[in-house]
Amino acid sequence: MFTGLVECTGKVLERTPVAQGARYAVEIPFAAELALGDSVAVNGCCLTVDKVEGKRVEFDLLTQTLRVTSLGQLQVGSLCNLERAMGGNGRFGGHFVMGHVDTTGSVTSITPVGQDHMVRIAIPQEYMRYVIDKGSIAIDGVSLTVANITGPAELEFWITPHTWERTIMHTYAPGSIVDVEVDMIAKYVEKLKMPAVQS
Repeated sequence: MFTGLVECTGKVLERTPVAQGARYAVEIPFAAELALGDSVAVNGCCLTVDKVEGKRVEFDLLTQTLRVTSLGQLQVGSLCNLERAMGGNGRFGGHFVMGHVDTTGSVTSITPVGQDHMVRIAIPQEYMRYVIDKGSIAIDGVSLTVANITGPAELEFWITPHTWERTIMHTYAPGSIVDVEVDMIAKYVEKLKMPAVQS
């Protein structure tokens, strides 16, 4: 599990097609603290460490992961958001982020306002039922508060200078594809409200 507080960004070093997916090598600043089998959120997608050599960390991605997330669009040199799985003694500063990306969205506009940036993102309308004004959502692994719901399938966020510079958000442009994980709690509530299946 993650918190949505991105630790740093990394860079894709290599991408190799393999059977049933692809193998990615990513330059990770905290690689020395990783071990085989550890979980790392890459743009909000939970991946398992398969190999560590210096700052080079390798992950195997399944075809399903490449299809559902934006990771299939990463190229050599692409930057990505990175967060280690939350430790048992850590502080919970964001919200519950599982690293299970639900869908992708696209940036529709970016407006600088003073030192901040107002970013609007369109997501598939079927996921809007999990979104509430001032609720939490993870965009490329970043825990964000929904500032406004601006349309039937569009959300607005305020991005602080710290988040803008520390994450890949400073690379966004209209049309950028982003990973989206809606609030897990909303999905559980929906499930609990469903009529029980009669056996």
